[in-house]
Amino acid sequence: MEEQKKPDIQIEIDEATAQGVYSNLAMIGHSENEVVLDFIFLQPQAPKAKVRSRVITSPAHAKRLLAALQDNIAKYEAKFGPIKAAQQKADDNKIGFYH
Repeated sequence: MEEQKKPDIQIEIDEATAQGVYSNLAMIGHSENEVVLDFIFLQPQAPKAKVRSRVITSPAHAKRLLAALQDNIAKYEAKFGPIKAAQQKADDNKIGFYH
């Protein structure tokens, strides 16, 4: 049986998207069929923040994204050393990831 070759995918990115956005806060929600990732920039001492980008995906793709992030973080730490994550205080609900 002949092995089928996966087609090459060409990915394009426009200039505005290529610039990216900075995020220091993320909120994650889900339903049975979707996972919603909101990426937010919260300025220090600012009373409110804006969602900079929203990604809506399937639970299966979110799980693959989690695995890819874990793999990339492991490779990063192998090359550059452990990442020191700031410890969040129990009563500090202003910075970080929410779910």
